Parts: sequence; structure tokens; C-alpha cells
Amino acid sequence: MVAMNRLDELRRRHAAAEEGGGPERRARQHKEGKLAARERIELLLDEHSFEELDKLVTHRCHDFGMDDQVIPGDGFVTGYGRVDGRLVYVFAQDFTVFGGSLSEANAQKICKIMDMALKTGAPVIGLNDSGGARIQEGVVSLAGYADIFLRNTLASGVVPQISAIMGPCAGGAVYSPAITDFVFMVDKTSYMFVTGPDVIKTVTHEDVTKENLGGAMTHNATSGVGHFVAHDDAECLRMIRELLSYLPQNNREDPPRRATEDPADRMDQALDAIVPAESNQPYDIKDVIHRVVDDGRFFEVHEHWAKNIVVGLARMDGRPIGIVANQPAFLAGCLDINSSVKGARFVRFCDAFNIPILTFEDVPGFLPGTEQEFGGIIRQGAKLLYAYCEATVPKITVITRKAYGGAYCVMGSKQVRTDINLAWPTAEVAVMGAEGAVNIVYRRELAAAGDQAAARREKIEEFRDRFANPFVAAERGYVDDVIEPRETRPRVIRAFKMLENKVDTMPRKKHGNIPL
Repeated sequence: MVAMNRLDELRRRHAAAEEGGGPERRARQHKEGKLAARERIELLLDEHSFEELDKLVTHRCHDFGMDDQVIPGDGFVTGYGRVDGRLVYVFAQDFTVFGGSLSEANAQKICKIMDMALKTGAPVIGLNDSGGARIQEGVVSLAGYADIFLRNTLASGVVPQISAIMGPCAGGAVYSPAITDFVFMVDKTSYMFVTGPDVIKTVTHEDVTKENLGGAMTHNATSGVGHFVAHDDAECLRMIRELLSYLPQNNREDPPRRATEDPADRMDQALDAIVPAESNQPYDIKDVIHRVVDDGRFFEVHEHWAKNIVVGLARMDGRPIGIVANQPAFLAGCLDINSSVKGARFVRFCDAFNIPILTFEDVPGFLPGTEQEFGGIIRQGAKLLYAYCEATVPKITVITRKAYGGAYCVMGSKQVRTDINLAWPTAEVAVMGAEGAVNIVYRRELAAAGDQAAARREKIEEFRDRFANPFVAAERGYVDDVIEPRETRPRVIRAFKMLENKVDTMPRKKHGNIPL
């Protein structure tokens, strides 16, 4: 009889945990366009693969009438499962239970799966939908955040960490996603901010809505905190599954290869005419990327922020690679503060997880102006340079057009340990563009000329013929070969195959001091 009573009690507790805040609160979630925590996990993971841990954990707070409000699981669902058959750890905050607030107990649940992830070498996915720290618990809930932040930091560069913001995420809660590798947000239903609109209005007298302050598009297009934006929960979870398909389980593994029917020796004649004849005319570098990678599939990261640089994941001959490319269609492809930070972060992620890097270079230089200089473009641009220099994964650079000045050095030049550097015949490798160079080099001659405009045109043409081409760099060995654009895909694939067993090392040190 005792055994039966215990069995009944077990079933009751499991049912209470699965019920969460009850059907009315779940219905409210659905009405707001949000799925419940367990529904999200079911969509994210392979069918029937989820194994829940700490389902029966309860909070330990006895103040403010909390003794009468005890729900097994305490508002967080944690455990492990599979995505495409590969192990992942996951936690989901259940907004229907205490507003998804963090307590001492459910913080320990998260820490437990993060510790397991480090031991077993598997990604951690956090589905955030929380009102923040549980006020009734005071400092112990804050300590719970700090426990999680520490594990985020220790796991950084060891296992991939992915955050999905699927509701509110405010105050100290935002710093865990900020430390993770990728942040997904859902348009119109998720937001992040350190201080909310009410506090801002009180302190600075600014009127701002939650959406404008910390909505998905704010962080994807303006702040750069978000990497991906989805239209709804289901799309967000599908995107996470796709991202994982490019990533290794941990820093000791190579990314997973997939069979492809796209021939490795495929050439594309259209690439021969993709760069305009006039060097000041724009073109979309994504057209180049789509024509070179497997099946034209490019999984772009940070699509809406710092559009003058393009970063993302693709496959070449079935092998995942990271792509960094200047975008001539936006700000002429100039590097600025935001694009430098965006590129640096992505390069460092790829390097941490053994993902080879392909760079498409068409950069006229760093964006000029007092706003950039006062904002620290020297320090910010150095981040991208540091990231390329530090990266030891296979690196290939293809110069499609401009490679000018310091930006040439930064964007995967031979001198920053890039393994293979290729150039198209349209490449212009020089200290600066012909117009600016002529003004400096031929200043006296132009001043003495009778027809200065005609003399200037002649000198510009002369400079272009002599220096604005890839052959001077090729003669020096700074470019390994000048290729026909149509050859790009097979040449890059063969180069990556050659570099498969590449080993490069860094001097012995605790860590470098990246110019933060």
C-alpha cells in the first residue's frame, strides 16, 4: 500500500510539473503568439528524444507567502536530447510559473546541465522567457545569475552556446545570452534591455516603448546584440536546428560533413562578369557567395547589422566553412566600427570551433570621419586584425576587386597567416585608390601642368595600369595566384582539401589581450 501511495505521489508531482502555471496561463501565452516551454522543447529536439532532469525540484523560499506556491520544476524545464541525432543540452524558462523568474533552485538546474555539457562536450541551448530575478528570494537569485555567468564564460570556446530570446529578458538576465555565441530573437514577442522604459523615463526623461528599446529588430539592426530574427517561435527553433547542422559538438571536433550533389569542380561563367567595369560601381557580394558555395545555400549571421560586411556559414564540398566578405553594395564595402566588431566576433567563433574561413575581399579602406575616429575606429578595427592574426584554422582569401591600405592588411592578407590568397583579374591591390594616390604622388607635376584636369586624368590612368592590378602583389608572392573568377569554387575547394591537416600554433601564454 505504501508503494502504491508513493507511486501515486510520483505521478501527481510529474503531472504538476508538466501542468506548470495551468491551462489559462498557457492559453495567454498562445494568445500572445508564444509557445509554452515544453512545446518549444518538443519543436527544437528530435521526436521523443528529450530526457528531463530535475523535474521535481522546488524552490526554498519561505517569505512573502511562497510556502503556499510550490510547483515542481520551479518554472524551468531542463534536460538533454538530440538534434539530428546529436546530443544537446537545453533549458527553457516557463513564463507561466512565477513569470519564468530565476530562483536559487532553478539556477542550479541550469548550472547542472551546463556542467554536464562541459564534461560530455555538447552544445547548450537556452530558451529565455523570464521576468528576471525572483524578487522574493533577494540576493540568492542574483547569485544564481552569477553562477550561470561563470559557466557561460568557462564554456565559451569549448562548446557552442546558443540563446533564444522568446519573451522578456531584462536586467541582469541579459548578460548570459550576451556571453553566448549566438542570440536568436522573435519579432514582436521578445525584447532585451538592462533598464526598462519606466526607469529610463524616470532617469533620462526619454519616452520609449519596449519594442523600440529592446525588440528583435532593434537588437538585430541597431545594437548588434541579436544575430538572428524569426517571425515566430517555430521559425526560431527551426533556425537553431539549421545553425547546429554547421557546428561541431565541441572544440575538439571538426564540423559535420554532409554529402552534396553539387560538383566540386563546378565552374560558373557568370562570375567572370559579376564585377562592374567601373571600380566605383557597386555589386552584391552575396551573388558571388551563392554562386561559389554548395547548392547556393548561405546561412547568414548578423544579416541586419553592419551590412557593409557579410558573415555566415556555408558548405564547400560538404564541409562547413565560415565566410567573411566586404559588401560593396553598402557603404562601398568600407570597414567601420560596427563591421570590424561583427567580423572579429565571427572570425573568433570560427577559429574556436575549427571552422575554416573563406574571405571575399573588396574593401576601399576604413570609413573616414570624426564619428568613426571619436568612436575608436583604431581600437575597433584592431579587433578584426587581431582576430585574423590569432586564427589558426585554414584561411583562404579571394580578392575580387579593391584591397586598399590598412584594410588590405586586415582582411586576411598573406601577412596575417592566411594560407592561400587568390585574386581575380579585377583586383586592385594598392595603398590607396588611383585618384587619391595621384593627388599625393604627382602633386608638384599637376600644379605645374597647363591643363591640370587633363594631366590628372592621364596620371590616374597611368597609376591604374601600373598599380591597380593584382600582378604586383602576385610577383611578390603576396597573392598565390591570379585566377579566372569562374574557377573560384574548384580552386577554393582544392585549397581547403589541401589544408585539412593544417597545424598552426600560438606562442605559449595564458591568453592574449585583444583590444577591447
